[in-house]
Amino acid sequence: MRFCDKLQEENNDLKIQKKNLNNLYNVLLEENKNLKNKYDNLKMAKIISVRQDDFKAAKDRLSKLVREVDKCIALLNE
Repeated sequence: MRFCDKLQEENNDLKIQKKNLNNLYNVLLEENKNLKNKYDNLKMAKIISVRQDDFKAAKDRLSKLVREVDKCIALLNE
């Protein structure tokens, strides 16, 4: 009987451990989901940032070209 009681106690302990591990698994799944969302947001922010940098660089190049054209027109008018 003691052996049977011991096995039942061990079985109960294992059930509790299983329940705890399942809870931990669910928490980790949720955390993983949140981290994936944050990562996707960071990727999107990086893409937007790169586009803004490209836009600024293009605007600077265009301004430089306009200044050069203005200089050429000024030289032609002399």
